[in-house]
Amino acid sequence: MTMTLNSLHPAPGAKKRRKRVGRGVGSGVGKTCGRGQKGQKSRSGAKIRPWFEGGQLPLQMRVPKFGFRSRVGMTTAEVRLGEIGKIAGDVADLAALKAANIVPRNTKRVRVMLSGTIERAVTVRGLKITPAAAAAVEAAGGKTEPAGGKAKSAGGKAMSAGGKTEAKAE
Repeated sequence: MTMTLNSLHPAPGAKKRRKRVGRGVGSGVGKTCGRGQKGQKSRSGAKIRPWFEGGQLPLQMRVPKFGFRSRVGMTTAEVRLGEIGKIAGDVADLAALKAANIVPRNTKRVRVMLSGTIERAVTVRGLKITPAAAAAVEAAGGKTEPAGGKAKSAGGKAMSAGGKTEAKAE
């Protein structure tokens, strides 16, 4: 069978008849015309803005109008592994990074990221370090001493800041 202009028609369900409201109670959408019984949205001429929350303080008025800047972030710095190799001594700590002008003077926290390479043995002391960066430091012959009061001692026990040992769950 060939296709002709008079045989063209849309697919079933592609054309939907419009809803004819207000044509009597037998039509299914008569009387209140699908608007419900009472309320602001049932009245004629009712326009409710999309952000209106029924009299509750709207979201755009509740949120702060100025940007947020973390006070912790102002004193935290990220250091790449390639910059650790530029330190003159064998120990990379916060004081050594400040002396080498790698981090600003007001920095209180440093996190060492894996970016670049390190060829010599360096001890990273008192800095937070990513696991990948720690593996790269140890592969170069150096070692890492974690930041904070917990230092690993022999026997798998962690030393707390108070000096008491805490047994590790096995």
